[in-house]
Amino acid sequence: MQHRELHDGRKDGLKPLVSLNLDNVHSFSDMLAAMSDTAFSGRSAGEASRILTNMFSDAECGVVMTISGAMTVAKQGKMVCDLIDRGCVQAIVATGALIAHGLTESIGLTHYRADPNQSDEDLFEKGYNRIYDTLEMEANLNDLSKMVEDVLREEHPEGGVWCSHTFCRAIGKRLSERNLGTGILRSAYEKDVPVFIPAFTDSELGLDFSTWAIQATLKNMSDEERKRVSLADALQMAPSFNPFLDLFEYAQRVKRHKNLGIFTIGGGVPRNWAQQVGPFIDITNDRCGTDFVPPRFRYGVRICPEPVHWGGLSGCTYSEGVSWGKFFSPADGGQFAEVYSDATVILPLLIKAVFERLDAAATKN
Repeated sequence: MQHRELHDGRKDGLKPLVSLNLDNVHSFSDMLAAMSDTAFSGRSAGEASRILTNMFSDAECGVVMTISGAMTVAKQGKMVCDLIDRGCVQAIVATGALIAHGLTESIGLTHYRADPNQSDEDLFEKGYNRIYDTLEMEANLNDLSKMVEDVLREEHPEGGVWCSHTFCRAIGKRLSERNLGTGILRSAYEKDVPVFIPAFTDSELGLDFSTWAIQATLKNMSDEERKRVSLADALQMAPSFNPFLDLFEYAQRVKRHKNLGIFTIGGGVPRNWAQQVGPFIDITNDRCGTDFVPPRFRYGVRICPEPVHWGGLSGCTYSEGVSWGKFFSPADGGQFAEVYSDATVILPLLIKAVFERLDAAATKN
């Protein structure tokens, strides 16, 4: 039997782990740095703080933040505003629901804790929409629809055709002009950060947009004429909306930057839509005979509890994305961290630690 030669990890260049000593932790930055020398999700979180700091500190990097889930209902939206206001992100890709629920907060409305003793049937009768352990008032959404209606009536996009980023900009402009409160769309408007909602119709905003288009046609009819309108007739009154304007604007924005980073909360449509810009340019070159330089993400941090083995996009790894031409591989300089956690648990700690590091670096300079 051949005798094994037992190696010493240090001589092979392995990095030793260090027991987390809370006596040496005096800040969030210290905590995340110490966690990076531990194991499992703690180490991933520590690595995420390091890579986010590198990403935000890279003056040549454009950062895309993708957000799904009920993060605004969960009161995480102010951190997104802080990232925009500090110049850390250059584009937002989100779900329509997340933006809609954030807007109700922006215009001074409130979300509430759900009472576990109330049935969902009772909640429906009271106009309480439940999102896990939190409630969005149906009345809030009705108030939001009035603002949407005002914006659609008073603002006019170039060419007369809306898309999600022009609509979000118009809403943000309204919030800013009227000083209606802190919000993602207000910060995005004031910092010229586009907000894209690829699955726009899958949201309260999409429904508001649709009913406005129907209402705009029906308003010139008499009561009797409106009663004779069938559902099929009403559904012919589609709004002027072109999602390809979003795709092309996003591709142009991305190409402004030498390096690219992506900061993903959750997964779903926002994540995939943001990542597909590389394959979009690749297949354009292949099918159209062009010679554009395809963009690849050099940095990536993902916070999502979804594991890879369920097969969903939300759980796919960055290494899988390399095979699609979405990311640089680590061998080519890619830096990636994936934290398998509920974002409401780790995101506040992570962002606080990164802001401490950025502020410390700014003070030194």
